[in-house]
Amino acid sequence: MSVKAGPLAVAAKVLLTGMYGVPILWILLTSVKSSDDVFDPGRTFLFRPVTTAYVEALDGDLLRALLQSVTIATCATALVLVIAIPAAYGLARTRGWLPTAALGLLIVLQMMPQTATVIPLFQAFSGWRLLDTTAAVVLADAALLTPFATLLLRPFFRAVPPQIEEASSIDGAGVLRTFWSVVLPVARNGVATVGTLTFLLAWGEFLYAVNFYLTPGQYPLSALLAQQVSAFGINWPGLMALAVLTSIPILVVFSSTYRLLRDGLTVGAVK
Repeated sequence: MSVKAGPLAVAAKVLLTGMYGVPILWILLTSVKSSDDVFDPGRTFLFRPVTTAYVEALDGDLLRALLQSVTIATCATALVLVIAIPAAYGLARTRGWLPTAALGLLIVLQMMPQTATVIPLFQAFSGWRLLDTTAAVVLADAALLTPFATLLLRPFFRAVPPQIEEASSIDGAGVLRTFWSVVLPVARNGVATVGTLTFLLAWGEFLYAVNFYLTPGQYPLSALLAQQVSAFGINWPGLMALAVLTSIPILVVFSSTYRLLRDGLTVGAVK
């Protein structure tokens, strides 16, 4: 039996669609305008489309920056999951004051502003001779996102019935075998959800990239966008074209994992 949406629900959907749709439409239209048409009120919708901004973006450092972003996001996500999965499982199965204190520490770390960690990390990476390397950005992103991933993963492991693990141990499986063969497959949707969210967050991270890469030629896409803003003005068509091209990989990832994210976040929120 279908339930019809009320007038308020329809109005809210229209409002939200307008709030998010109008900026996206403005970005798309600006990306195919010439610089003279951007601020001409008479050419807001009626103008001659040009692809100059896209040609210049593709001829520039876009592919190199794209490879950097893919490398950073993939490596950071893998490192976060390697740390967060056993940490979340341990917090889900351990009782007492120690996991409570650990959860409180994770919440505090999650609340810490990213800007407060730039200088200490810069000094640490300088001492380790990691500045101007991808490893520095990957480690910084992993340190930033691990508390978030651990807190988000814990409810998924708590949802796994302990009786399954007890049955596995009775059959002679050890702790690691039980975790790898029984617990992890049951919680795989949660792991995939957290991995997707971590990848999306690492993809758009900007602050660490511009501080730990000393050579602008190594910037990922998020930092490459900022280079369009200079003391000599903003190349609006070029900036919007880069924004569109940068969003395509994220749109593909989000579209392919939307159902997984929706179901996984719902489960994690109620367990």
